[in-house]
Amino acid sequence: MTTGLELLRARIEDLTEIKKLQGLTFPGKVYLVGGAIRELALGQTPKDYDLVLERPEDATKLEELFQTKGFLLGKKPIQTYRIVAAGAIFDLTFLPNRIDQDLARRDFTMNAIAYELFSREIFDPFGGLEDIRRRLIRYPRREALKEDPLRMVKAVRHLSTLQDFSLDPELSGAITEDGELIRRAAPERIRYELDLIMLSQNPHRGVVALQETGLLFLLFPELAALREMDEEKGFELLTLGHTIEGFSYIARAGRMYPFDEQEIKRAAYGLLFHDLGKAHTFSYDESKERVHFFNHEKYSMNLADAIMERLRFSGNEIKAISKLIEHHMRIFLISNKEATEKAVRRLVYRMEGLTPALVLLTLLDMYGSSNGEENATTQRVRERCAEVLAAHGEWRKGPLPRLLNGHDLISLGFAQGSELGWVLGDIREKQVAGEITDKDAALEHARQFLKSTR
Repeated sequence: MTTGLELLRARIEDLTEIKKLQGLTFPGKVYLVGGAIRELALGQTPKDYDLVLERPEDATKLEELFQTKGFLLGKKPIQTYRIVAAGAIFDLTFLPNRIDQDLARRDFTMNAIAYELFSREIFDPFGGLEDIRRRLIRYPRREALKEDPLRMVKAVRHLSTLQDFSLDPELSGAITEDGELIRRAAPERIRYELDLIMLSQNPHRGVVALQETGLLFLLFPELAALREMDEEKGFELLTLGHTIEGFSYIARAGRMYPFDEQEIKRAAYGLLFHDLGKAHTFSYDESKERVHFFNHEKYSMNLADAIMERLRFSGNEIKAISKLIEHHMRIFLISNKEATEKAVRRLVYRMEGLTPALVLLTLLDMYGSSNGEENATTQRVRERCAEVLAAHGEWRKGPLPRLLNGHDLISLGFAQGSELGWVLGDIREKQVAGEITDKDAALEHARQFLKSTR
């Protein structure tokens, strides 16, 4: 519930950090601005504080108060000076002219509100408090998007993270019209905003907004091929459509199993990219009247790798998400009556710590395809997901001992090379499946392989 001015002042002044600042003497004016005021107006407690100082030298008073040195962020002409204190972060900028001019350069009206710490005056030149009351994301000026095109993705991020907010139609139209400008934004900044969307309360709403404004296809032109294929082939189950629909089931899957943020983020990106290859592997079997996408996982993985390199994902994230994409069909493939406990253990051995993220990706893919409906097929997949997670729990208790190494195989007569690694992997999988239990059995298996290939 939003508040009147007096209640907002009371909430601001009740903050421990603000009380500390008001206990100091500053030669210049000090303004609290931005997201902290928005959060307080919504009845929330901020952890980060944006301050605008009239006198740059006043930053030293904050350093003395919190007994820590600040550091510079960003590039000129607008640089931020950050001070990290116990339990809070203060981002400082310095006032070049009047506070209303500073607020005019802000991204959205809900963040273009200021409170002066000593006069207790609230400045709201663009009607930000009314927009917060109306749950509306609106820009203060059309030029705000051109000055920093990343704000287009930030608007979608706020739509995902702020409950019951909507995009102002003028803002939404401007994003659609000026979307090409997003190419000017730094890739790592785009990825950061996308991460927040993936981890938000409503990632589905964010991805839909990206699609409706056209940003989705500007950020990921590879997805446009899926849209075109769906339209051209007239699929009843849309390839891109079920991908986007899958995002609406993240919360539902989280009620089934406790996934952590890293697992959610990796599975969400895996979902976005998992079917990219279908646009390049479509085939139709006329005799059986069936559509096929043979080896689309490999194509999807390669396309996803290029996207993630472009957006400056870390090497570890690229490796993890690519592995999820490569194996995103595995749980479906072992969700039949003939599948065995050994197949489950093999999958866990192959995926290791990525197993929970693979389960989440499977659930999102499944419910996206079934529109959230339960049936005999989804029930079998859910049961297999539970078995996979149970096997993963056993795996975490302690990995199986390695029975052989490369030196053992070389002593049997193997040569250095890819064959060595393949045999070690084969022995490991049979150990996981319970078919090989000790070193002697592993050596015998290796001897038999050597004998059969020589």
